[in-house]
Amino acid sequence: MNAIHEPASAAHPYYEPVGDEVTLFEHAWRNRLPLLIKGPTGVGKTRFVAHMAARLDLPLHTVACHDDLTAADLVGRHLIGDGETRWCDGPLTRAVREGGICYLDEVVEARRDTTVVIHPLADDRRMLPIDRTGELLAAPPGFMLVMSYNPGYQNFLKGLKPSTRQRFVSLRFDFPSAEREEAILRGETGCDGMLARQLVSIANSLRRLKDVDLEEVVSTRLLVYAARLTGTGMAPTIACRSAIVDSLTDDPEVAEALAEVVDATLGHRPARRD
Repeated sequence: MNAIHEPASAAHPYYEPVGDEVTLFEHAWRNRLPLLIKGPTGVGKTRFVAHMAARLDLPLHTVACHDDLTAADLVGRHLIGDGETRWCDGPLTRAVREGGICYLDEVVEARRDTTVVIHPLADDRRMLPIDRTGELLAAPPGFMLVMSYNPGYQNFLKGLKPSTRQRFVSLRFDFPSAEREEAILRGETGCDGMLARQLVSIANSLRRLKDVDLEEVVSTRLLVYAARLTGTGMAPTIACRSAIVDSLTDDPEVAEALAEVVDATLGHRPARRD
């Protein structure tokens, strides 16, 4: 089920705002509106939700959606044990009963029947019907439904229906400006300004490449990984090749092209081979 419950007392996760997303989230929360966050992989969608849960002092129920996730995984099911049958709430039901944020991460990866379950929660009814127990749960004022997905990584069979999207207030995430991304790296990893500038320069150069076939471009998350590796003593070129280049592609020729950008930015000159 991949559900994680994070207590509201957890320390605030580091987050660097890039626009008015904090204000929008808070207004959606006050007005009891569901929120849909869309954007590319690794730009901070999940970190943002964790930050807002801590900021608002709310429990966070996170569900990492996947191909096998069903409505029963979210709502709950009957389990047999010790000679008896008992009902076990799923993470969505627990969030509705207890209050807090239920965050469905990459919701389009789940089976289509999951969206049917969330529809009554994502409109004025704010209700969760549980057919197997006959319950009809009303979401408390402290409940909020948040979902995320990557519009650039979906196909015809994996997209949100308009009837689902139009139940949500939407928030679009994108890669931050160079200055903001450098600040994120410094704040997240403690790296110096020079390394932050070099990593962001590498990322922006790779994001602009037109003749290289990549399913995903460099995320801020990968830059954080490279900075952390460098911070513990690994050579920057090796850290970047491992955390960035080899994470983006398995194609040797494409990897070599990306590595050339890394080497040029860091001022590294590969040893000549005779």
